[in-house]
Formats: sequence, structure tokens, C-alpha cells
Amino acid sequence: MEVVVSKWDAEGGKSKLKALMAKDVEVAERGSFSAKDYHDPPPAPLFDSVELTKWSFYRAVIAEFIATLLFLYITVLTVIGYKSQIDADLGGDACGGVGILGIAWAFGGMIFILVYCTAGISGGHINPAVTFGLFLARKVSLVRAVMYIVAQSLGAIAGVGLVKAFQKSYYTKYGGGANELADGYSTGVGLAAEIIGTFVLVYTVFSATDPKRSARDSHVPVLAPLPIGFAVFMVHLATIPITGTGINPARSLGAAVIYDKKKAWDDQWIFWVGPFIGAAIAAFYHQFILRAGAVKALGSFRSNPHN
Repeated sequence: MEVVVSKWDAEGGKSKLKALMAKDVEVAERGSFSAKDYHDPPPAPLFDSVELTKWSFYRAVIAEFIATLLFLYITVLTVIGYKSQIDADLGGDACGGVGILGIAWAFGGMIFILVYCTAGISGGHINPAVTFGLFLARKVSLVRAVMYIVAQSLGAIAGVGLVKAFQKSYYTKYGGGANELADGYSTGVGLAAEIIGTFVLVYTVFSATDPKRSARDSHVPVLAPLPIGFAVFMVHLATIPITGTGINPARSLGAAVIYDKKKAWDDQWIFWVGPFIGAAIAAFYHQFILRAGAVKALGSFRSNPHN
């Protein structure tokens, strides 16, 4: 401070200091940066037939298929393994095995790993609800969204099919990892659990991949797959006792197709309607409330002299 004062005279220093303080206040009122320091990608076209001519598109679809296959294989195998470990008929201990905590870690951990591996190829959706939310936010085209959901669903069926092929007796005995509404819970409670759980996941996806966050919080490194994986982990802890935790229609469909029992099919609609509603709410909340999409659109309309 003494060095600075020695360069300025008392009056000049005070006036310059006041000017700097006034500028700081002005910048603070408008935000940390006076100019936009990030770039939002342009909205994806609704129909993009050009994608169908590119190898990168099919590579991304294949990546979604394989990622979802691996996700279901590891997680459903974990569920069945846990149930066999606590089976009293096999000498199991009710307090043994990985428990609900371990199952939640399996789901969250696999999402972390697979999103990390495929984010640069397909975006690492691995979930029709995530794809649907990103489609509503114009992050992906309709063509890509449909193909992703088909690939994810087929991958999930294949993944659970591998589990049954390797452990057929255990698979049928321990429920096949199928999502079903637990006894004692109403349909409304189950649906709400899926809506809220999927909202948490898709909201995290939007936040972790937000270009504005990446630009302005560059001093805080954020590995996007990590918060996404933790979101899946936390939602599983909360909702496994209610629905077995769907929040991923492909996961629920794959298990239902291979397990093929009435209860799993009767409850299947919950694991599609709930996640899609939750994803839609998350997309609206992030794009139009947090990112003020509606306000920006209105401001652009008013500033256009041709309107």
C-alpha cells in the first residue's frame, strides 16, 4: 500500500481509487464479467437427415448400445449377487453382501465410468430420459434422439440377456433385477419417486455440461461424469425401497423383457412416464428458469427493429 501511495499524490490517488471502486460496483451489479465469455452451441435442428450420412453418427449410436449393455450387465449382476448372498437357503447372512449401499454404488459408479468413456463420442446419455431432456432443450436432433433411445433399449435387453445366460437359475430366482413397485406403496408414490429421481439426474446433467458454468467456473475443475454418477448414486439410495429405482426407461425395459413376469410389465408404464416427465421438468427448469431462455427470447424479439 505504501508503494502505491508513493506513486500517487493524495488527491489524485483518492479520485482514481473512487473511480475504480465505482467501476467494480458496476461490474458486480451486472455480474462477474461485463461481456459474455462463453458460447452456447446453436440449437440442434429438429430433423437433420445429413446425420444419417455420417459415420460419426452411427459410431455414436453403437457407443450408446454398448455402454447401456455394459451398464445393465454389471448392475443387474450386482443386484442378483447381493440377493444370493443374503439368501438364508444358501446359508447367507441377512447383513451380508454389498447391501443397498453397494447396489447404489454399482449404478452410480458404472454411470461415472461409462459417461467418462463415451462423452466424447455420443455425449454419454445411456438413458432415454436424458436423451429426451436434451432433445427438448434442442441439444440433439429428433433423428439422433430416436436412434439413441432405440440403441439404449436394445443394449439394455442385450445386457440383461447376458446376465440370464451366465446365471440362469439365480436370475429367475432373484427377480431378474426387474423394476417393480414395492408392496405398501401406491402408484402415485412410485410415479412421484421416478419423476423426482429423474429430475435430479437430468438437472445434474444440464448443470454439469453447461458451457456457461465451464467458462465462468474454469478455476474450479468439474469432471462432468462425477456429479452425474453421484446423482445416480444418491437417487438409488432414496428410491430403491420404493421402485427399485428406474430413472432410466431402458434399464427397466431390458429387465422386464428378459424377466418377463406380469408384475414387471404391469408396472412398466411408471418407469417410462415418470422419467420422461422428470426429464421434461428438468429441461424446462434449467433452460427457461436458470438460463432465462424465455427472457432472452423475449428480449431478442423486442430488440429486433423488424418486429
